[in-house]
Amino acid sequence: MSNLSTRLGKFPLVALVALAACGGAAEFRPPIRADATPAVASLASPASPGAALLRAGDLGGARAAFEAELGGDPDRLAPLNDLAVSYYLEGHLDAARRLLDEVVASGRPLEQQAALLNLGELYAVEGHGEAARAYLESARGVDASRPEPVYALALLASARGEADQALGLLREAVRLDDGSGRAALVFAFGEEQLHLEALSAALAGDRALADARWRELAAGRFPALAAVAARQLAGR
Repeated sequence: MSNLSTRLGKFPLVALVALAACGGAAEFRPPIRADATPAVASLASPASPGAALLRAGDLGGARAAFEAELGGDPDRLAPLNDLAVSYYLEGHLDAARRLLDEVVASGRPLEQQAALLNLGELYAVEGHGEAARAYLESARGVDASRPEPVYALALLASARGEADQALGLLREAVRLDDGSGRAALVFAFGEEQLHLEALSAALAGDRALADARWRELAAGRFPALAAVAARQLAGR
C-alpha cells in the first residue's frame, strides 16, 4: 500500500479506499450469475511484467508489479486499469469499478478505451446487458481502429442471440487486429474463451471445431451462453 499511496495522492479518496479494501490475498473470484452475459476484459499494457504474472495466475505478484509501475510514472494510468482487472479477477467488482472510473476520468485515450471496455465487462457479468453494450460502444468510439472493443461487442451480441451481428463484428475485429488486440484480451471465465473460439471457428468455416466449442459452452455455467450454444448446435 505504501508504493501506491504516493502514486495515488491526487486520486479521489474512494479509489484509495478500494485499494486498501483489496490489499490482501485473493479469496474470491468473479460471481457467476444466471443472467450474466460475460464477454472479455482488456489490459492496457499487455506486454508488462504485471500482465505476464496475471496471465500466469499470480494475481498477488501482478498487483505488486502494477503498483510498482504506478509508482514509477505519475502520468501513466495503464497500470491502474490493469490493477483493476486483477481485482475483477478476484471478484472485487466494486473496487475494480472505482479504479476504472478514475482511468476514464484522467487517463489517456487508449487507457480510457481499455477502462470503458472493462466497465462494460463488469456490467455484463452483473446481468446488465444494455449498460454493458453502451460502455463497449463508448470504448469503440474512443479509437475505432482498435479491435478490442469490437471483440467484446461480438461476444455480447452472440450472448444476446444476435448471431449474424456477432459474426459481422468478429469479422471487423479480425480485420482491425494486427495481433495486439487478441494479446490484450483477458478471460475471467473459461466460457468466455470457449465462446470466442467457437465464433472464430464459425467465421473461419471450421464447423467441426465450432461444434466442439459450442458443445463445451453448452455444458458451461452461464445459462445465457449455454442457450446460445444449444441454438447453434440445434441449427446444424
